[in-house]
Amino acid sequence: MPHLSVVVPAYNEEERIVPTLQALDEYYEAQDYPYDVTIVSDGSVDRTNEIVESFVVDHPKFRLLAYTPNRGKGFAVRKGILEAAGELVLFCDADLATPQEETERLLEHIHAGADVAIGSRPLKESHLEKRQPFYRELLGRMFNRAVQTLAIRGIEDTQCGFKIFTRKAAKDIFARCKLDDFGFDFEALMVARDLGYRIDEVPIRWFHREGSKVVLMRDGPRMIADLFRLRLRGKRSRLQPRVQEAE
Repeated sequence: MPHLSVVVPAYNEEERIVPTLQALDEYYEAQDYPYDVTIVSDGSVDRTNEIVESFVVDHPKFRLLAYTPNRGKGFAVRKGILEAAGELVLFCDADLATPQEETERLLEHIHAGADVAIGSRPLKESHLEKRQPFYRELLGRMFNRAVQTLAIRGIEDTQCGFKIFTRKAAKDIFARCKLDDFGFDFEALMVARDLGYRIDEVPIRWFHREGSKVVLMRDGPRMIADLFRLRLRGKRSRLQPRVQEAE
């Protein structure tokens, strides 16, 4: 079985990082494949780093990758993925809205030939065991319509925080990604499609968790603007390697 690297972006997650770490450890220790977990602390100013550092002492398959200042979720995911050692790379949100058991569903698609497998909430086979508030779900559907119209036709859910990549695809895609904020999800999938990688959408179980870092009135317009810019730049520009950012 291939080595799986799990990347978890985190920003000021002191209130829920302990159960997240425990859940990750319990689940992956029970699997028959090697793994490692990287918590990428994106400029956290609470006790997130302290808590993870304490956990890592007794859990050598875990590590903390921390930096300052806060750069954005896209930066954190990109940094974690580009430094990942595994043959497969999964990133998941720190709230574990998608239970780790769903890893196996994504792995089935990778083993069947997909280069990228992504959790997708709108698929009829998915189970949304606790839904988002109505207004967030409605705005999410409207945003996805815009993404499909402007960028990635045929993908129902670009923003779910549960995606797995082969090592080759991960390094190839994220070496070209440039967005530091929440638009990184659709940018990565646009680049993946530009490069000709096979992307499979996978039905999942999902629970809405309170405490999202996305502020709709602030981040929604930014994401739409990023979407337009990516479309206008064209394929050739999107595939240009990113200039290495300073540590």
